[in-house]
Amino acid sequence: MSRPPTAAQRRVIESADPVTGRLKGTEAQLAALVRSGLAFRHPRPPHDHFLTPAGHRIREKESEPAPASEPPASSGGVFTARVGGEEAAPESGPARRREVHSAWQGMLELRRMTHPDGATDRPCPWERTHLVQAAALALEAAGHRPAGPEGDGYRVRETPQPEAVAVYAPDGAELSACAATLERAGWQAGEYTEPRTRVRYVLASPRRV
Repeated sequence: MSRPPTAAQRRVIESADPVTGRLKGTEAQLAALVRSGLAFRHPRPPHDHFLTPAGHRIREKESEPAPASEPPASSGGVFTARVGGEEAAPESGPARRREVHSAWQGMLELRRMTHPDGATDRPCPWERTHLVQAAALALEAAGHRPAGPEGDGYRVRETPQPEAVAVYAPDGAELSACAATLERAGWQAGEYTEPRTRVRYVLASPRRV
């Protein structure tokens, strides 16, 4: 188990930007937070530091302690991308936006570390083995809303094709927007029509080069 942050490190965490989690502090403080898994260094200039989901949880615990009558929050710390169609209504609000932002920044860092050329503009091996979650994260990070119980929003689904997912949306404009988002995130995406149902969808695959 990692050691708890020092008082100086807690002050750095508490002063982080409430939405992006961007940190300000000395190089030593920021490096210590990275080593403890509470922050990460962005791979692109100016190489700012940001809170990880674990860092955000510490910040929220310090600034907004839960009442004693409420059960403690889950300590699993596992981020789950919203693929659309979950039984519960999709989470929204600043806390969810921070989680998604941190998860996407972490994915970019994983791309940088796992590609021999350090590229962040195309999916990494993890994304190729978790296609649905990876595509859903790219969409949610770009501001698209996953479908709730009412069906309004995107849905990402597996397909019989290798290394390909299908994305559905409530209308053509949103479908085209999802395709454009995935293209920017390093995927190959095209719009198609199911021959039997005539439903439009996006077929997306991780780009290799």
